[in-house]
Amino acid sequence: MQLSISGHHLDVTEAIKQHAEEKLSKIKQHFDRLININMILEVEKGVQKAEATIHVSGADLFAKSESDDMYVSIDQLVNKLDAQVRKHKEKLNNHRKN
Repeated sequence: MQLSISGHHLDVTEAIKQHAEEKLSKIKQHFDRLININMILEVEKGVQKAEATIHVSGADLFAKSESDDMYVSIDQLVNKLDAQVRKHKEKLNNHRKN
């Protein structure tokens, strides 16, 4: 899995990077065919935004989250992506059984 974290109007610190990697490992447990993840973190007028695109075999999944705290934004983003990945995996398994 290839992970790319970039920041707009924000310096991505090692702590933020480590937190994001730790949270994204949760998704990897549910679906091991992740090709790459592009995460963009930004601050705009005091609002902390996180968005990510995951390229998996068969689809591109996108999620976005906003909060007052960057760590909360990352947590919410990962929860949304995790739900999408689980749904995608379920969809693949159902199509294979038919």
